[in-house]
Amino acid sequence: MTTKLTLTMDNTVIERAKEYARKKNSSVSGIVETYLDTISGSAGSAVHEAEPEVLHAPITDSLMGMFHDDGRDYKEVINEAKMERFTKKSI
Repeated sequence: MTTKLTLTMDNTVIERAKEYARKKNSSVSGIVETYLDTISGSAGSAVHEAEPEVLHAPITDSLMGMFHDDGRDYKEVINEAKMERFTKKSI
């Protein structure tokens, strides 16, 4: 079942999105649906598998490998970074 969703955004973004969709033989709705499906954790769904090239995002690609999960709780890591930051300032 599909449902209508209204989004508000800058006209230039809309025009670029339409052009991108045309080049990919898709629709803006299809691209947005694929993106939202991907980030909401439904990887492996039919939409995701149908258009993997649409998911290419240079900004996230550039972040790949920057962070490594060592199994520690993220709050512990943040507190450690804060302590390091504020300790350096007081010296």
